[in-house]
Amino acid sequence: MRGELFFASSNDLVYQFDYVGDPANIVIDLSDSHIWDASTVAALDAITTKYASKGKKVDIIGLNAASRARHGRLSGLGGERT
Repeated sequence: MRGELFFASSNDLVYQFDYVGDPANIVIDLSDSHIWDASTVAALDAITTKYASKGKKVDIIGLNAASRARHGRLSGLGGERT
């Protein structure tokens, strides 16, 4: 993925993956992206959960320091805080 990830861009993020057809190990590379808010973290959580329900594992890599901190702080909260 590339670009800024925030509420407007993360709305459709969950629908950009082939949860059934993708391989057992998925890598989401965010090296060229930045997470700006809780809605994007919630979308990434939803993606990970959907893959897990299919027995698949997701690795999110390449987060810059600010995005990594935001993801670590908000993951699992369902977008409850910003």
